[in-house]
Amino acid sequence: MTGDAAPGFNDFRSADADLRAFLVAWLSHLAGERRMARLTLEAYARDVRQLLDHMSERAGGAVSLADLEALSQSEARAFLAARRQAGAGSRSLLRGLAGVRSFLRFLEREGYGKIAAFAAVRTPKTARRLPKALTVGEARDLADADSRAGEARAPWILARDAAVLSLLYGCGLRISEALGLTRADAPIGRRDVVTVVGKGGKMRSAPVIEAVRRAVEDYLDLCPFQLTQDGPLFVGARGGPLSPRIIQLAVERMRGALGLPDTATPHALRHSFATHLLGRGGDLRSIQELLGHASLSTTQIYTAIDTKRLLSAYQSAHPRARSTAKG
Repeated sequence: MTGDAAPGFNDFRSADADLRAFLVAWLSHLAGERRMARLTLEAYARDVRQLLDHMSERAGGAVSLADLEALSQSEARAFLAARRQAGAGSRSLLRGLAGVRSFLRFLEREGYGKIAAFAAVRTPKTARRLPKALTVGEARDLADADSRAGEARAPWILARDAAVLSLLYGCGLRISEALGLTRADAPIGRRDVVTVVGKGGKMRSAPVIEAVRRAVEDYLDLCPFQLTQDGPLFVGARGGPLSPRIIQLAVERMRGALGLPDTATPHALRHSFATHLLGRGGDLRSIQELLGHASLSTTQIYTAIDTKRLLSAYQSAHPRARSTAKG
């Protein structure tokens, strides 16, 4: 990447010439060795530019490498406070910190010592978003090949997509885990367990119910390709590995046909798996193991979902709730 092509280069007017040279080298490193997407590069460049503009305005001149090295924690906190006062939310501040810290780490690798001003700054807290679970009926419809019977697509492709979605809802798999299965892993016949490799290379097994096993068998019966035992279980229209985007697009089409909200995604099926198990008395620790969560606190988010749903049902149906509302 040349200096002219570096995202945001011409906007680093608050930096002196030496610092601009390091900024160009940093962006080139991210684009070349890290293969970072251009939009992310532009966001990182903007994050650092905002810091430099803030420092320049307070100091009354161009910012140098020495200025960055001398940056104190109180000045770093003042920058974040100014960004928040300007209307930046916690998520914007988090992303901004990522860009700034990336550049400071780059300077450290280039021999400029540890610039610790932002290392000790407390990360802004963000509201934890609850997953959007589908109803049992909605989840079943998404995973049913008959729901797409009117589409002008080959029957084997409809069966393939239904099998993938059945694994997400019936076994709680991530889409990457389902598409990572080989033909030898296929849960068919008497096999009632599927083993996947999850995040961090951690292996886990999940039981396979009859509906899921039948969906996979239907797909294999219709698949026109000769699948090798060590090759992918799910293949694309030309026989190569199936892209997650194909499944996402299939769900997008089904949302319109079934009248489902935008929150109905492949990943929502995994959330629905956990929520529905919990709602029917499933043990939280067991659900943690089925989902492959490293921490129980990650799984506990589903207790909030289920409590919210139960409270809603209580308020709409329980006689005492109705009488309280009237009073």
